[in-house]
Amino acid sequence: MNQSAVCAGTFDPLTFGHLDVIERASHIFPRVVVGVAKSEGKTPLFSLEERIDLVQRSTSHLSGVEAVSFSGLLVDFAIEQEAQVIVRGLRAFSDFEYEFQMALTNRQLKPEIETLFLMPKQDYSYVSSSNVREVAKLGGDISQFVPENVQQALLSRFN
Repeated sequence: MNQSAVCAGTFDPLTFGHLDVIERASHIFPRVVVGVAKSEGKTPLFSLEERIDLVQRSTSHLSGVEAVSFSGLLVDFAIEQEAQVIVRGLRAFSDFEYEFQMALTNRQLKPEIETLFLMPKQDYSYVSSSNVREVAKLGGDISQFVPENVQQALLSRFN
């Protein structure tokens, strides 16, 4: 069976850590759907359409990877996408407790959906979207944290 996976997040903005996890997933699964969360309740820097575009352009070199928006439960999104696996990135041990609880909740909701945890390269384990936004806002160099297209979008947003 050709399994599909979903990698979901707000991606506000997409970082090299996110991209590393998506790339790792694309080596395991023939189809990876990057679910860009609408994030009602949050006020993202980039619109949903902008975030989808940034993800699409940043992953264009990966075959079998597509970016789409979603809202609601991640397990329902996985079912809609005919995915059998949810891929979650773990940057640090502090991520594990939250992600573990979510995985158990998702298993209770949809036992047929598995959760796979992947760690990004050590170089990206400390990178977060909120930190990248703050550095960009204050005029710092973010080239080591995000793809070129994301860097340009952040620079134009804050200039």
